[in-house]
Amino acid sequence: MKRHDAREKAVQVLFQLDNTDLTLQEAIGHILNEEESDAFFEQLVYGVTEHLQEIDEALEKNLENWSLNRLPKIERTVLRLAVFELLYMEDAPSRVVLNEAIELCKTFGDEKSSKFVNGVLSKFTQQ
Repeated sequence: MKRHDAREKAVQVLFQLDNTDLTLQEAIGHILNEEESDAFFEQLVYGVTEHLQEIDEALEKNLENWSLNRLPKIERTVLRLAVFELLYMEDAPSRVVLNEAIELCKTFGDEKSSKFVNGVLSKFTQQ
């Protein structure tokens, strides 16, 4: 699985977890169906869920005039994934993470989503 595809699938799994009472394994099963999982995908999904509290705290500090709960769910999900990569994955170049997050917003959100996410994540890359 390509890294971009793994990120797309990770966003879908994390979005489901934010909207339903599914377990992590059930959400993964819905997205992957019969497709094979891979290490990068699993690192993203399990990493975000394991570090969710720390990720959310870091996001709250960088949101201006917003609270995490007020964010549209797709933006919140993409931000969580990107912040996990920025904080916990040393091999992920921040420019790549930022670009991928913007592309994910274009795929799952709208033009405003990508601009908003870009602004929030820019603060993380400047720190």
